Parts: sequence; structure tokens; C-alpha cells
Amino acid sequence: MITSSAVDDYLAGFSGDVRARLDQMRATIRETAPEAVEAMAYGMPGYKLDKKPLVYFGGFDKHVGFYATPNGHEAFADEFASYKQGKGSVQFPHTEPLPLDLVRRVVEFRMGVIRG
Repeated sequence: MITSSAVDDYLAGFSGDVRARLDQMRATIRETAPEAVEAMAYGMPGYKLDKKPLVYFGGFDKHVGFYATPNGHEAFADEFASYKQGKGSVQFPHTEPLPLDLVRRVVEFRMGVIRG
């Protein structure tokens, strides 16, 4: 995994439970996709595999945003249905446990799409 000090700096801007949740997201993605390249993109941590977008995540006041475009959200629409969503995004509220198994499966799915 090629990591980014810019992502470290981004995460350093958070504290407490929010920081812990973002660290969990990062660790889950990095463990699932160890060959991915980590960098800041669109103002948040992002990961590329074979130079193609894999997933992104970001910290917000009330949730962790997760972005698995272009097709990750469509493939997991049923499992994302209980979460607030935007175009290409899903919000995991801080009031609920992070669905790390779901994040892992989405990353694995995106890896399969990229690598065919």
C-alpha cells in the first residue's frame, strides 16, 4: 500500500470518536486492498487500484461519507437502503456502528470490477 502523508494530515483534523471511525475506515480499506494507492482526492482520502478509482471516504459532523462510484452503490443498493444516500454516496451516521463488513465487500467488489 502506498500511503499518503496528506491523508494523515486530513485525519489529524478530527478527534475523538469521529477520528476513531475514520481510522477504522482507512484500516479496513487498506487491509482489503493492500495494492491500492492512497491519496487525497476531492478533498478526502481516496484509493486507486491500477490507476483507477476504487473508493473514497470522508468525515463530516454527523456521518462518515463513503463513495464507491461508479457502480458500487448500484450493486449494493439493497444493503445501502437503510442509510441516507446522495448521488454516488452513502452516509454512515456516527450514531450507529460502522458497517465495516459491508465496506470490505464493496471494496472487494470494486477490485473485481477494476481487475475484471
